Amino acid sequence: MLNLRLYMLQRITALLMAPLVLGHLAVMIYAVQGGLSTAEILGRTQGSVSWLLFYGTFVIAAAIHAAIGLRVIAYEWCGLKGGILDLVMWGGGLGLLALGGRAVWAVTAI
Repeated sequence: MLNLRLYMLQRITALLMAPLVLGHLAVMIYAVQGGLSTAEILGRTQGSVSWLLFYGTFVIAAAIHAAIGLRVIAYEWCGLKGGILDLVMWGGGLGLLALGGRAVWAVTAI
């Protein structure tokens, strides 16, 4: 039952990330073609709740999605099982969440 829940959660996060990836790519293309400097980009994102929510959602979905994928890889390739398999999943997910959250905060902090 746990495997089915994780499978569905990974698919749901993939559905959530698809429009976020497209939005991110569109913003990056706009910024590059517009000739915006790093300082100008940060000037537009600093203090913006919208960008915080957009990229915060992206980071949470990506961390969950990747952690579940890491769990599958650790099981199939390394033969890990039980508690150590869960530890790998949680450690990977929390690590990605911390790194991504730090990046989002650095770009959007007031």
